[in-house]
Amino acid sequence: MPSTHVSLHYHLVFSTKQRVPSIDAAFRSRLHAYLGGVVRGLGGTPLEIGGVADHVHLLVGLKPTHTLSDIIRVIKSDSSKWIHDEIRQNRFAWQEGYGAFTVSRSNVDVVRTYIAQQEEHHRQRSFQEEYLEFLQKHEIEFDERYLW
Repeated sequence: MPSTHVSLHYHLVFSTKQRVPSIDAAFRSRLHAYLGGVVRGLGGTPLEIGGVADHVHLLVGLKPTHTLSDIIRVIKSDSSKWIHDEIRQNRFAWQEGYGAFTVSRSNVDVVRTYIAQQEEHHRQRSFQEEYLEFLQKHEIEFDERYLW
């Protein structure tokens, strides 16, 4: 084939350090917009961004030249700096790790809806329960001693 054609969608999940509920509703939508801007600035496509006080979900389209760990490192560092500078939360930090799950094009709308309904979803289920379900659903091995 003389050209490359890809459909690379990722559902990214990461939490605040020690899952401290430090993403206040007063600035949450601004943070989500900023995260989308970072993704666009890196050449990716933000499809949906949402979350609650202790974590965020991003559904993004990436290029084959992107390195997932580099993308997440920049998203976290840029957004952390933005929270420090704009929101004046100098102690804010993201947890070191993250979850990244591939999403087929046929499931993009389902994941988009799921992310858009995070506040409602987390009235019934904790972040820990949600994340364990993701790991199990995607058959990802883990040691719970190092999970939280």
